Amino acid sequence: MSRSSVHGQVVVVTGAARGVGELLARKLAARGARLALVGLEPDELKRVTESLGGDAACWTADVTDRAAMAQVAADVLAHFGRIDVVVANAGVATGGPFLDSDPEAFDRVIHVNLLGSIATARAFLPALLESRGYLLQIASLAALTPAPMMAAYCASKSGVEAFAHSLRAEVGHQGVAVGVGYLSWTDTDMVRGADEDDVLRELRARLPWPANRTYPLEPAVDRIAAGIARRSPHVYAQWWLRGMQSVRGALPSVIGGALGRREMRRAAPALARNAGAQRGLVGRGGAADESARAVGHHIQ
Repeated sequence: MSRSSVHGQVVVVTGAARGVGELLARKLAARGARLALVGLEPDELKRVTESLGGDAACWTADVTDRAAMAQVAADVLAHFGRIDVVVANAGVATGGPFLDSDPEAFDRVIHVNLLGSIATARAFLPALLESRGYLLQIASLAALTPAPMMAAYCASKSGVEAFAHSLRAEVGHQGVAVGVGYLSWTDTDMVRGADEDDVLRELRARLPWPANRTYPLEPAVDRIAAGIARRSPHVYAQWWLRGMQSVRGALPSVIGGALGRREMRRAAPALARNAGAQRGLVGRGGAADESARAVGHHIQ
């Protein structure tokens, strides 16, 4: 399709206050899309929305709150008159040994990344059925390969990938396209927050190329925006991720075998020094999520 293929379409982006969501909103607005932004940070959402101009609008909501998301979907439909594309992008992360993870933070990753994506689809799918639209579920390299110290994130992203594939099979005959977006380590608050942990940073640095580097945000988001314009079933934010599909079946044995044991033995002394220190959500997005839950969330 042409660059203007999303021109005039109403696009909903969750997790739009920062990172991938914010830049994606900007890229799609530049292509002529009309943006509805959803997130937990009202001030940041307002800043992004005002910078987009036009009739862009924003709503503050927790994606795990089904009632709130249903209300947001109704409000977006009332505001714009239709919904053509939904990008389920909202996500949080935590890292470290499973037994050292804060149970609430671990569960929150599953709730936001998996159940929040499901709540998003449940809220907006009726409108997409009307418009014969497109749902893009943002997943991750973590959906393609397991990794030690990332149990919550890998489980949640594997889950949303499977959910999106199942949903595609259900609604394709009704004209709705469903895609899955894959990103490797990309320069966002989440990845920078994870890199503040010395052990996680070292483990990642020891991954084989090209999975051991952090990729710039803008080219990754350009690829996602192009995938939305094409209504692609698979969108790869980094070129090499497509090739991971052909080898993913072998990766659990490799990572869970000698390679994983070697790297965890290497990390054991550093982990022992911090044993018992529970790890929460990473990055400014994680901090914002924890803050919003502490004070309660609402819809605007």
